[in-house]
Formats: sequence, C-alpha cells, structure tokens
Amino acid sequence: MNNRILVVTQYFYPENFKSNDIAFELAKKGFIVDALVSIPNYPEGKYYKHYGIFKNRIQKINGVKIYRAFQTPRGKNSNVFSLALNYLSYAFFASLLAFFLTIFKKYDKIIVYENSPITQAFPALVVNFLRHTPFYIWVQDLWPDAMKSGGGIKNQYILNFIDRFVKLVYNKSTKIMISSKGFYDLIKAKGNYEKKMVYLPNWSDDVLLMEKKQIPKLPEGYIIMMTGNLGTAQRLDVIMRAVVDLKDLEEIKWVFVGDGSRKQWLDNFINENKLEKTVFALGRYSFDFIPAFLSSADVLLLTLKAEFPHLKAVVPSRLQTYLAAGKPILAMIDGGAAEIIKESDCGYCVDAEDYLAFEETIRNKVLPFKEDFALKGQKGRYYYEEKFTKEKGITDLISIIYS
Repeated sequence: MNNRILVVTQYFYPENFKSNDIAFELAKKGFIVDALVSIPNYPEGKYYKHYGIFKNRIQKINGVKIYRAFQTPRGKNSNVFSLALNYLSYAFFASLLAFFLTIFKKYDKIIVYENSPITQAFPALVVNFLRHTPFYIWVQDLWPDAMKSGGGIKNQYILNFIDRFVKLVYNKSTKIMISSKGFYDLIKAKGNYEKKMVYLPNWSDDVLLMEKKQIPKLPEGYIIMMTGNLGTAQRLDVIMRAVVDLKDLEEIKWVFVGDGSRKQWLDNFINENKLEKTVFALGRYSFDFIPAFLSSADVLLLTLKAEFPHLKAVVPSRLQTYLAAGKPILAMIDGGAAEIIKESDCGYCVDAEDYLAFEETIRNKVLPFKEDFALKGQKGRYYYEEKFTKEKGITDLISIIYS
C-alpha cells in the first residue's frame, strides 16, 4: 500500500489525543503517514522535557514521520492573549512548513484532528490549495461557539471572522466527520453540509487489557473518580458544592487524576475548606497509568458545563474510556453524552450543573444499592465493545476517507 497520509493537528504525542491513534494505527496498517504537529505543551502550558525550539522538531515514532512546527506555549494559567498567540503561532508556522512539505511530497489524503482551535486546519487548506489534496476534518468541538464558552470572547467582529473561516474549512473539506450526533444540526445550520457529514465517534483503548502500572496508594472508602483535563468546562466549582453538602457521608472519597486550568483552584479549595481527608487531587499521569486508576475506582465521574448549545452536543472522549473500564458512571451532563449513558444504562445522569439532583442520586440510588449500581458498569462495557473500540473506529475512518 503506497497511500501517503498527512495528519494535521496542534496536539500530538506525547500529548494524549486521538490524533496519536490515527497516525500510529494507520502506519501499522501499511499507510505512509506524516504528522504536522506542534511542540508539545498541553496541558502544563510549557514545553515538555526533551522538546523545544531546538529539540526533536523532526522525529520518527512508530513508523510516523513527525514535523513539529513552532508555536508559543499556552501558559499554565492561560488567558485569552496567551491562547490566541498559541493558536495563531501554530497556524502560521505549520502553514509555512506545509508549504515546504508540499514541494517535496505529494499526499493522497489529509486528516485534520480538530478539537480546539479551528485555526489548526489552516495548514490543511494550504496543502489543499497547492496540491488539490482532499482533506477530512474530524470535528471534536464547534467554533466559533467554543470561543464564547471557553474563551469568553464576545466581540462580534472576531466571532464573525472566525465563523467565516469555519465555513471556508467546511466548504473545502471532502468530508466533515462529527464525533457527536448532536453536531449534525449545528453544522447544518452553517451551510449546505448535510451530504458531507458522517458520524465517527471517539474510541478508546481497551483499558482492561492494558498493563496496570503501580500508582500511589488511594484512600480507603467508596471512591468516586474523575480522570483527564480539569478545566473550566468540567465545572469543578459545581462538583465541590456537592462534595461539601455530602461531607456527612464519610465513606465517599473524591479522587481527581489530571491537570488543567482549574487544578490550582481545586487545590486551593481543598485547603481552604479542610477537605484533605475527603478530596484528593493527584495531578497529571500519563495514559499508561490510567487503567490502574480506573480499576481502583468504584464510580467514574463525568461533568460538563451547560451554558451553550454546542456544549450540550459535545461527547467528552473520556466517556468512551470510562465505558471501556467497566465501572458505573455518575454524570452531570446534557445532550449526546447523556443519551449514551441512558442508552447503555451504564450509570446515572442528571442535568448539567444540577448538583442537588446529583447529591440526591448518590444518597438515594447509589450508596444504598452499591452492588446493583456496580453491575451497570458491565453494561457500559458491553456498549463499548459494540460501538467504541479502537479497531472499529480506525476501520470506519479508513472506510470514510477511501469511500
């Protein structure tokens, strides 16, 4: 097989995103894969050790040739300015690199992994313009909606400009792969994209088959755990309202494994409210350690803020990992993720940010019936095996780009 594929994304190994799976799994299947990415700095906000302006800008890992375009790091406590600089620096320098790559290489397909920002699709537009190479964008988040919800951008001139850019990307794309069925109507409202859209949900590694690495000793008790990014979208403040209200239930231990823009806030809240024996924020661990953490949990926690329509449509990729772990899920979330939880019967879900209903669920449905609740985790596992395995996802992706 001589098909040459260019994967374009701002986020790539050693950062943990599905873009890694796309590139590495396609290479395993015999495709020639290049990845046009950035210098890793997410979520810490600074360049990873062994990476930088003069370190490992060109690599070959697992059969994938990796080109790392310059970008400014996003910063630990990223603000609008630092994020804008981070986004635009990648778009500019990756586009320059894409221009030079197209002089020496001809790609058959381009795959854009687009979570945030949409500007990371710009290098794909350059290659498409110069070589007429078809490109396929996998939409994980909707722009400019994400600018309003995550970045607090209200300037209508900026939002309108980004909206026009989004439409340009969609117009030039061969297929728009949507990670949530809830994106369908929202994207269709932007233009005549109905025939371009195809559903490609996120997948997960089979965490039950992965090695269980040694992790720190976890507290004794009934562990409710969240893994992954700890940002504004997770509404940690709402979770902590429930934690404080449930302090009388001493057997519950809340464990957070991850980092993000709200991690420092969480640490401060724990200290200020003397919750050190109840809430444990363990920081970031590589994905290799996550199977061991998940296996040690009794319940897995999923939340997402609910202020904007596009957030109701988002299905966080950690949901598929939770399902794979075979543990029951407690969620404060709306839209597509709520539908999956209810359809699979893998746990209980209340409306996003409704911490009172969340508390009531724990008191009246979870703790009195722990064994029955645990069985819902196995239902989630069955659902994962049917719909969200990595092998199925990669097979569907190949089918889409070569249909």
